[in-house]
Amino acid sequence: MDDFTRGLLLGLLIGEGHFGGDGRQAQVTLRMHTRHEQLFSWLLATVPGSRLYGPYHHGGRAYYQWMVRGTALKELLNQIDLVRLAAIDPPTHARLQKMVADYPVLKR
Repeated sequence: MDDFTRGLLLGLLIGEGHFGGDGRQAQVTLRMHTRHEQLFSWLLATVPGSRLYGPYHHGGRAYYQWMVRGTALKELLNQIDLVRLAAIDPPTHARLQKMVADYPVLKR
């Protein structure tokens, strides 16, 4: 993965990322308006194993939801520079670290 791709992914995670899971499996989710469909296509190609759901229409909104779990999530986390993330955006780093703590299978 080149530096541009890593940077764009990190920016998306900082700006739009939700870090959590369902109690059994960790997941990272991005939810954005349907006008970002081309960006979601790029994410699917960039993060093999990720999935796109939608479009959904709810409360006057139209959006897609991109999710990454399992092996694909572990591989994505290996691409993220956590030291830089901690320095750039401590709240996002803390949310990511909590997800990793809650789902030990993600630990590097």
